[in-house]
Amino acid sequence: MKTILRRKWSWGLFFFICTLSLLVLRVDESRAEMKSSLAIFPFFIERVEDPARGAVCPICKGVYRQGGILPGSQNTLTRLLQEKIEAAGTFNILPSEKMEEVLSLSVKEPFEERPVPSAIQIGKGLNVDFILLGNLFRFEERIGSSVGVEKPASVAFDLHLYRLRDEKMVWVAKFDETQRSLSENLFQIGSFFRRKARWLTAEELTRVGLEEILKGLPSPKELEK
Repeated sequence: MKTILRRKWSWGLFFFICTLSLLVLRVDESRAEMKSSLAIFPFFIERVEDPARGAVCPICKGVYRQGGILPGSQNTLTRLLQEKIEAAGTFNILPSEKMEEVLSLSVKEPFEERPVPSAIQIGKGLNVDFILLGNLFRFEERIGSSVGVEKPASVAFDLHLYRLRDEKMVWVAKFDETQRSLSENLFQIGSFFRRKARWLTAEELTRVGLEEILKGLPSPKELEK
């Protein structure tokens, strides 16, 4: 009798766990469906027209020191940004393959002349809640190694988040840094050790920069207000 009761209890527990697992899965799916959707556009490269003035952001008019941009670095930056935001799990992000497909069908000239209206129009066509636009101004690789350099890595970029419901820019952030040694800047000792007390590559510096500025990204609920 005890054996029968134990079997009944075991089967009952098994079905309870299965049912609970299904409920949790459905809740997670519902939460995923409730997340705001986001389309991340590939970074635009801003070339310097006036070396004396520097590179100027076409969206917020921020000014950045001129510098070199390694070929393919905008793709690296777009990939890292996508990875960081996906890891945060706060948005339903449009797959990068879908963005590439859509942009390959778009006309290039409107983006160069009117990047924001063009991106907003595409975002609405994709039926997403937000779009994220970035501009790359500088991406210079270090010359040397992690223990000593002739020239440090230097990176500058910015980000602009637009809410498509009212076409309003709801968040902007920038990163502009040329790595410096601790002896050059004793006031930035915390930053020095966050960079692992070594000379970073341009990609590593970009990762650090994205982690820092994305900490200030409001939650989707805050962005909807």
